[in-house]
Amino acid sequence: MRNFCFLHRKHRGVALTPFTEHFNVVIIGAGLSGIGAGYRLQTRCPLKRYVILEARAEIGGTWDLFRYPGVRSDSDMHTLGYPFRPWKEVQHIGDGASILQYVRDTAREFGIDRHIRFRQRVLSARWSSEDARWTVEAKSDATGAILRYSCDFLYGCTGYYRYDAGYEPAFPGAEHFSGRVVHPQHWPEDLDYAGKKVVVIGSGATAVTLVPAMSQTAAHVTMLQRSPTYVMTLPQHDPLADLIRRVLPQRTALRLVRWKNILISMGIYQLSRLAPDRMRRMLRDGAAKVLPQGYEVDKHFNPRYRPWDQRLCLVPDSDLFQAISAGRASVVTDEIETFTERGVRLRSGDELEADIIVSATGLRMVALGAVQLNVDGEAVIPARHFIYKGTMLSNVPNFAFCIGYTNASWTLRADLASTYVCRVLNHMDRHGYRTCKPECDPSTLEERPLLNLNSGYVKRASADLPKQAATAPWLIRQNYLRDMLTMKLSRLEDGILQFSAAADVARAEAREEVASSF
Repeated sequence: MRNFCFLHRKHRGVALTPFTEHFNVVIIGAGLSGIGAGYRLQTRCPLKRYVILEARAEIGGTWDLFRYPGVRSDSDMHTLGYPFRPWKEVQHIGDGASILQYVRDTAREFGIDRHIRFRQRVLSARWSSEDARWTVEAKSDATGAILRYSCDFLYGCTGYYRYDAGYEPAFPGAEHFSGRVVHPQHWPEDLDYAGKKVVVIGSGATAVTLVPAMSQTAAHVTMLQRSPTYVMTLPQHDPLADLIRRVLPQRTALRLVRWKNILISMGIYQLSRLAPDRMRRMLRDGAAKVLPQGYEVDKHFNPRYRPWDQRLCLVPDSDLFQAISAGRASVVTDEIETFTERGVRLRSGDELEADIIVSATGLRMVALGAVQLNVDGEAVIPARHFIYKGTMLSNVPNFAFCIGYTNASWTLRADLASTYVCRVLNHMDRHGYRTCKPECDPSTLEERPLLNLNSGYVKRASADLPKQAATAPWLIRQNYLRDMLTMKLSRLEDGILQFSAAADVARAEAREEVASSF
């Protein structure tokens, strides 16, 4: 039976009405993270009632949104997949459709899909210390109505970018271009690029995916980049993983392959940090081996920055380099002077002809899914808060949100975050606590950006995002092994995460019971 708040009253500016449905936990977002959070909640906190509020009409988040040619993971699937439901396909890098099906199958297999309310966009959440609960307002895309929920704990699994719009710089002369300009985040279903000249602006993960995919049928695809990106080739079928699968039972083999990939990705990152020049040479030489002899590798694939100062781009089976070698694609490193009627004129004076221009210029980051948080009548400004253990906001009670790694698969850290939230909830139940809050004086912490990358999309949003600090537990470590120990085994009552039984809540509930009896 659903649990409703039947008393109409007002406190701290929050009105609870007969139409406010109550849950122990409200999860925002039904993407990769939200489905994983649902699984962890129902297995580790089986008595908790939870709901997942999803703004879109389908499960999948990123993997339901992006439909551009060749869309695929930028991490290996054995670590991007859930540890409780391992990826069993043979491909190392998953295509978008396969990943989407995997997420949907996971939700269906464990009954998580029955907890999802679709087309409900969360607008705001207001915390009342008097009642020790959140009141969440969501807008129904179907009816336009405002729906209200209350919950004891709020968990944001919204990712870190805006779904409604990608980053699109104002290109000079764009109005003069006679062809079509598209952004990968909103790929038009009717776009026919067969036999067309295509210019892809950008050099990140999306661009290096689009170029080889479109070059299969386009007349020619040019990747126009202002500066190079490190690109690392990865075999689509891992011979060692295949051997492990053949000689060991499936469950053991999948676990071993997952850990092999975790350690390899950690090793690549650590080598990049400790010996950047050596890693640079390895990446540069790897590209040179599969590109035509005499190709200008240093101009197009040897960036000025160190490896992993920006996210490393992975290409399966050297598909980008193979497209370049076959003459189906090319790379131009230059700056745009202006769009023209026939294409793009560059600073060098050269002009790239195009029928279609794809603006693969990145994402627009947003804090906490743009949900407006309010604590006891005071608005929460994300940029003024610090991240506790990469999961909770300083001085904000009963709230957590999920962010993944920048140097490894998103799901690795997302799953640790959900596991930690469940630990906290169970600890609160065992001790009769109603609230938890990581407390700090922001003026005592050395402020650092949330994400340790110098990519354009990160720098553009840095001022609006929560911060990390120089020391734990306010430091986000890019290290899965250390995080695993911290999130799964560390003491919860560490002097920073403060718990309270909230006696005023008990009094408020007693008043509710009396009022509802009349």
